[in-house]
This record gives sequence, structure tokens and C-alpha cells, in this order.
Amino acid sequence: MKSLINSVRLIGNVGATPEVKSFDNGNKVARLRIATNDRQKNAKGEVVEITYWHSLVVWGKQAEIIEKYVDKGEKLAIEGTLVNREYLNDKGEKKFITEIRVNEFEFLGAKKNNQEPINSMAEVMEDGLPF
Repeated sequence: MKSLINSVRLIGNVGATPEVKSFDNGNKVARLRIATNDRQKNAKGEVVEITYWHSLVVWGKQAEIIEKYVDKGEKLAIEGTLVNREYLNDKGEKKFITEIRVNEFEFLGAKKNNQEPINSMAEVMEDGLPF
């Protein structure tokens, strides 16, 4: 088993079409959010469903796969690490954000445009992506 230090594993649904940015050197980064759900009892003892949103960052060849195959509503399993960073917003204010830097992911749903289901990264690599 890989190290459990700073390890995150989630299964969730993509909340919106991933944003992909290309750099001058040809590298890409994909940013997306996934939702996970939990059930808890509220103060009245009623079971309620709570949705948690997680920000993901995917780099390189995996970002290309995200761009090509992942869309809103699709289910992904991800493994990554938590990353904290800070940035200045448009008003010059310092903001802090926690993201998950994805190391691996697996499709748990169908390809875009209702094509056949993808069950593993091996199937994606067979599609002729440049690896």
C-alpha cells in the first residue's frame, strides 16, 4: 500500500465541465470539482443528506484525458494529496485554498456522448491517446 501520509481517496460526481488550461510548454492543467454525499441525523433526529464539494487539480497527460472524456455529472474515483496554497484575488486580498492534487483517477461511468462505459485507464490508453 502506498503511504497513507497526506492521502485522499474519494468517489464522487463531477459538478461542472472541467476547466482546462494549456501552457506555452504544451503542459495542461485541469481544474474540476466533485461532490460526495453523506447521511447524518440532524437535531430533530431526521436523516439528512449532506453534499461536500472537493476541488481537484490534474496535471499533464491526465489533464488531457480529463479534457477529452470527463463532463458534468460523471462519476470518478480519485486518489491524491491535499495541497494548500495562497493567492491574491482581484482586489489584492490574500486568499487561501485547499485542493486535491490528483495522482490517479478511474472512470466509474460512461464516456462523453453516451459512448460505451469506461471501466479502467487501460481502456482509455487503448483509444490512442498520446502517452
